[in-house]
Amino acid sequence: MVCQANIYQTQWASLLFEWFNLHRRELPWRESARDPYKVWVSEIMLQQTKVETVKPYYENWIDTFPTLETLAAASEEDVLRQWQGLGYYSRARNLHQAVKEVVRQYDGKVPDTKQEIMSLKGIGEYTAGAILSLAYGKDEVAVDGNVLRIFARLYDIKDNVLQVAVKQKVLQLAQVQIPMGQAGKFNEALMDFGSLVCIPKHPTCPVCPLRRLCLAHQRGCEKDVPYRGEKRKVPIEYWTVGVIKQGDCVLVHQRPDKGLLASMWEFPMGAGRGKKGKGALTQLLNQIGVTVDTTWELLEKRKHVFSHKIWQLGIYLIPCVHGNTNLRKEWQWLPIQAYQTVPWAGPHGKITALL
Repeated sequence: MVCQANIYQTQWASLLFEWFNLHRRELPWRESARDPYKVWVSEIMLQQTKVETVKPYYENWIDTFPTLETLAAASEEDVLRQWQGLGYYSRARNLHQAVKEVVRQYDGKVPDTKQEIMSLKGIGEYTAGAILSLAYGKDEVAVDGNVLRIFARLYDIKDNVLQVAVKQKVLQLAQVQIPMGQAGKFNEALMDFGSLVCIPKHPTCPVCPLRRLCLAHQRGCEKDVPYRGEKRKVPIEYWTVGVIKQGDCVLVHQRPDKGLLASMWEFPMGAGRGKKGKGALTQLLNQIGVTVDTTWELLEKRKHVFSHKIWQLGIYLIPCVHGNTNLRKEWQWLPIQAYQTVPWAGPHGKITALL
């Protein structure tokens, strides 16, 4: 069961702030005047992505789309190309659609109420809390995985932190701790504290400013908290990938506009490995009028991990015997020098480095 909040009669936020004042990270999205659009972009990028990975992507993004209006006016292909490498591409699509909605419905101003901002595509409770507190100074808490972990340890919460009831309890506990008018600082302090001290597997308790208050630490079980339920086995898919060159071009395919890696470009793939995968890929190529040689050179075997599945790829350089130039619209012969002009699906962008 969740422990009662009266364990901490003191406002421990002051201890957290003392630590934060000394150890606050310098990040490109932390400016003196917080732009709601830039806060929004950074929070979407940081979802399931490490800070160090996000930094260069954020800076390039803001250079390319410095304002909400410039992003709204961009094509989806440009948006996906700029996002390429960050993964979870639905984040970019949702952000793009949402800023268009802000331009249409709110005259280009990011809404400053929870109800309105959560009506935008891709914005949930956490992102709404982050934008409202950091950009607008609203007393809203932002509860993500970091915050769940911190509160689970502080209050020694034994229940699965992914349960809605537990998340709501943590939200209430956090809301009580927010000093009036300082929710933005409180949320940022928790973000840094969860990234630098109260880390997932090996928390650095000796330097923790809250260790004397932490129930999990007192009971010696901080490494076992939080509990997230049993991990599900992630399915593995095997694919045979063909790099088929004709002159200075390679054959590429645009994925459907719905589903995994929607509308992004890839090299042709056949399901399976070994003879099965080669047969499936050959059949696919025959269907579009492309004939290939039987001598295939293995370039590389590559693993790509999604949140819900794993791709195991066998990547082959395949000589082209006959290349149909009258292809369906989702297929094209892409000039090698134009590699950087299309958004690549998942691991396919890295395949270009093999050529």
